[in-house]
Amino acid sequence: MPVVVKYGGNAMTDEPTRAAVAREIRALFEAGGSPVVVHGGGPFISAALDAAGLPHRFERGLRVTTPASLEVIERVLTVLSKQLAQDIGPALGLTGRDAGLLLAEAQDPELGRVGRITAVNVEALGALLRARFVPVIACLAVDADGALLNVNADEVAGAVAGALGAGAVFLTNVPGVLDDPSRPGSVLSSLGRAEAEARIADGRIAGGMIPKVEAALAALRQGAPYAVVADGRTALSARDGLRGVGGTRMHEGVTEMRMP
Repeated sequence: MPVVVKYGGNAMTDEPTRAAVAREIRALFEAGGSPVVVHGGGPFISAALDAAGLPHRFERGLRVTTPASLEVIERVLTVLSKQLAQDIGPALGLTGRDAGLLLAEAQDPELGRVGRITAVNVEALGALLRARFVPVIACLAVDADGALLNVNADEVAGAVAGALGAGAVFLTNVPGVLDDPSRPGSVLSSLGRAEAEARIADGRIAGGMIPKVEAALAALRQGAPYAVVADGRTALSARDGLRGVGGTRMHEGVTEMRMP
């Protein structure tokens, strides 16, 4: 069974850590697993846009993408994809341009070249997995006319997991979903959809944790059997998350109110 690993931009900024996490993904592969990696690159993109003298901003958590900035974004994400694939080893760095891997439609004209995933080329991914390669997918898609679109990496991970019927592991810069935000050690090991939505509504899940939880819920909604929010800041925590023994495992059923 494949597992989709979303590796966040903020968790990728330290190169030795990124290489160590890549080794953990390879270890999962060598143990017989079939990981599919989806990655963003927010900090790298921001730095490259600054260097190019291009303004950039976010609306509703999405990067407003002009044609000029999209050229920079594609360059940055393509290089990151190739680097991460090289670190993993038996892997191929891809974008939505490759074999029509990711199809999308433009969202809001105010966001520019920002898309929403409409289809995933499951046949291409299946062929790579059967050939024992790790697909490493940057969050770039194409529309019906073949034009490039920038897509939120969490959305891509959810769409790929749903299309494959695979679990999703979101490696982030947090240990998981906290029962009490004031206690860093209060990580919930399991969280059902209804309880997660209730915690967002009453404020127990707040701030930067909301988009992480919503991304996991979106993966479940699209067909992923489970979704894990786990810590990707160290190789050890990433290993635990990849093996389902760390972070918060989210699911559609009744919440098991347990903490490790």
